Amino acid sequence: MKKLTVLMIVLALLTGCTAPIEDPPEGRPQVVAAIFPAYDFARAAAGDCADVELLLPPGAESHSYEPTPADILKVQRCDLFLYLGGESDTWVDTILSAIDMEGTAMRMVDCVELLEEQTVEGMQAAPGHEHEHEHEEHEHGPGEVVGMDEHVWTDPENAAIITEAVGEALAAIDPSNADAYRASASTYAADLRALDADFSNLFQSLPDRTMVFGDRFPLRYFAEAYDIDYYAAFPGCGTQTEPSAATIAFLTKKVQTEQLPAVWYIEFSNHLVADSIAEATGTQSLQFHTCHNVSKTDLTAGATYLTLMRQNLQTLTRVLKR
Repeated sequence: MKKLTVLMIVLALLTGCTAPIEDPPEGRPQVVAAIFPAYDFARAAAGDCADVELLLPPGAESHSYEPTPADILKVQRCDLFLYLGGESDTWVDTILSAIDMEGTAMRMVDCVELLEEQTVEGMQAAPGHEHEHEHEEHEHGPGEVVGMDEHVWTDPENAAIITEAVGEALAAIDPSNADAYRASASTYAADLRALDADFSNLFQSLPDRTMVFGDRFPLRYFAEAYDIDYYAAFPGCGTQTEPSAATIAFLTKKVQTEQLPAVWYIEFSNHLVADSIAEATGTQSLQFHTCHNVSKTDLTAGATYLTLMRQNLQTLTRVLKR
């Protein structure tokens, strides 16, 4: 969304051209999270001491999301605003440059070490999205955004680190409950590190750690954490949905030659590419939930990053432990 559009919306709010929006309740810190992982880590750290709200609607795609006037006011008025800080939420920078925040803004990418997004063999990169040295490894410091892969939460250890950082941010905002925030964050971080250990045990027990995704691949941090060889139709931030015939042929041959038991796709995908590769190779197509967002049903049912990733672990164990 263009900056001018944001400014026009803010102007409309200030001049009373929209329905009135209630002020946040007094007394409890108000936390607004741009995407589901930030929301999940924040509510875990907040416990019963702060209110946490998810900005991105369930099922929505963050790359194309346009905030409402009410969303902009929530960001402006909250005590802590958590967002990713990558390509998929550049709309956040537009908002922050157009308003005077009353609270603190915190980027998830500032909490952990970053990796470059990688275009691997057979992957169809979006036009203008290829990296000059696509086969070289480049690691950057926290917060550096040049060619970085933004999907930092997909590594459970990163998720634990971010959760602890959110706990510290809440402790600074609300010192009277600092111990409670730190304790809650520590408890969830311990659960996430137990999940990390279980993933490690699974993949260490496998003679072959190759996975093929007939979809985008926003899981480089996950793959790096467990030394997974991966092939996919598109990079993690790709917006294309129709791979070339060469890409499909390459992935199909990879499944056949590696004798892989499944082709994977991510949540909210139509999984047509994965289905076609699975049909051609006599395998099955299965979902790997990246936790970028959740459905309204899952959100209402209380789904968390931990429960969704444990579902992934169960599926991987069932399929890969042949």
